[in-house]
Amino acid sequence: MNTAFSTTDTPPPPPHDGRSAISGKAVRPGDRIFLGLSRGSGIALLVIMAAIAGFLTYRSVLAISGDKANFFTTLDWNASGAEPKFGIAVLAFGTVVSSIVAMALAVPVAVGIALFISHYAPRRLSSTLGYVIDLLAAVPSIIYGLWGALFLVPHLTGLYTWLDDYLGWTGIFEYGGGAARSLFTVGILLAIMILPIVTSVSREVFLQVPKMHEEAALALGATRWEVIRMSVLPFGRSGVISASMLGLGRALGETMAVATVLSPSFLINASLLDPGGGTFAQNIASKFSEADQFGQDALIASGLVLFVITLLVNGAARLIIARRKEYSGAAA
Repeated sequence: MNTAFSTTDTPPPPPHDGRSAISGKAVRPGDRIFLGLSRGSGIALLVIMAAIAGFLTYRSVLAISGDKANFFTTLDWNASGAEPKFGIAVLAFGTVVSSIVAMALAVPVAVGIALFISHYAPRRLSSTLGYVIDLLAAVPSIIYGLWGALFLVPHLTGLYTWLDDYLGWTGIFEYGGGAARSLFTVGILLAIMILPIVTSVSREVFLQVPKMHEEAALALGATRWEVIRMSVLPFGRSGVISASMLGLGRALGETMAVATVLSPSFLINASLLDPGGGTFAQNIASKFSEADQFGQDALIASGLVLFVITLLVNGAARLIIARRKEYSGAAA
């Protein structure tokens, strides 16, 4: 029997590479719609960010070109005078210092609370604490501001006196009396405000640690703290950094609470306990309603500086997370 193949036989189909199922007309209409919406949302976000940056830059150029003083070093804000003179030195100092104080106080406490909820507390207690923490994150900033002005400020005099007695020799914690309406008080209030955000995100990150890692450490004889130090903290490091940056973003841009607590003045004090100072957001909120057109441009210029600082902080956070990529949840 002749077993040779005929030349007219249909050739075998080409090998399937898997691309035809997801390209061209093989994509379902719903997938095309979702792809278009997702792509459009991303493009719209970039356009909005570019529009905001362009608007801030245009109005800022108008203000800075009319400034009769150095915009970056002047310790004064008189944008509505016959010869406008204004600068951001006090605002930049106050914003950075109050945010550093807030982060130094809030992040260690937030990480400790997150570890307690995720690895130490009983299930019923951890659920209750998690609910309370999430509830604190929803409290409006004006409520924090009123609480800070009516309760926190009057009760910080003892702490200020103690700091002056034991650390006043440094100059940073020298206290001359008076109401505790200083950048240090602002930092404490901001720490309380960002604590729920940092705690919630860190808690969720710690809960994602693979149980196999923890069980392996326990099988090798590690204590509970050694498990956290060797397995939980390295895994959640990038998540804690991200949570801290979220908290820092709120601290940098907080307005009403700072304006309610702080006694503003355009002075840079060596001591954190002296009344006075200011922040970008507080200055914009307090002066925008009474400013003329040029004064509003000047305030927008200070807002541009805050915008740039926020972008730099987020960019630095991304670099830190990228360098610690091996500790991320995706890498695990």
